[in-house]
Amino acid sequence: MDLLETIYLVIDTHSFSSMWFWIVLAVFWSVMSHYVMGVPFDLVQRAARQGGQAMTDLEDLARINANRLLQFGGAAGEILTAVAATLLSVLGLLGFIYGVELCQALFLLALPFTIINFFAQRTARLVKERDQYDQALVRRLRRHRIVTQAIGVVSIFVTAFWGIFQTMSMSVLNG
Repeated sequence: MDLLETIYLVIDTHSFSSMWFWIVLAVFWSVMSHYVMGVPFDLVQRAARQGGQAMTDLEDLARINANRLLQFGGAAGEILTAVAATLLSVLGLLGFIYGVELCQALFLLALPFTIINFFAQRTARLVKERDQYDQALVRRLRRHRIVTQAIGVVSIFVTAFWGIFQTMSMSVLNG
């Protein structure tokens, strides 16, 4: 077996039948739901329970991340939106019109990621505009996490059913 065949076997382009895709999906959603607008959720919980220094740390980190997100979105927002729309369109067309399974898998990862990033921009704007501190900040970040988890549940559900459909279609076609 030569090197290219080995690489092809390890990086199987039939994404939905590859355990690597499902591991990436699980890790992706675990990380996405743990970091709320770049703030670790355990810090949010600790600040809500203990207050004091933990709350100060949360407020500082939330302010820093909100400013960072808004600055990045303001400086490159239109370009990033155009690139994301183009990338999603290309992945969607290649995946669902031309049947490239790898593009389908990437689209099912990239679309919810894009939606969550838009929500993170919105949350950052609300945190900065309303100058939220203390329990109001904790509530805002908890709401953002709930939205992220809801998007994650829907995304995993859709991806799992699409993956099952693709795998069953391949097994029927290959007889």
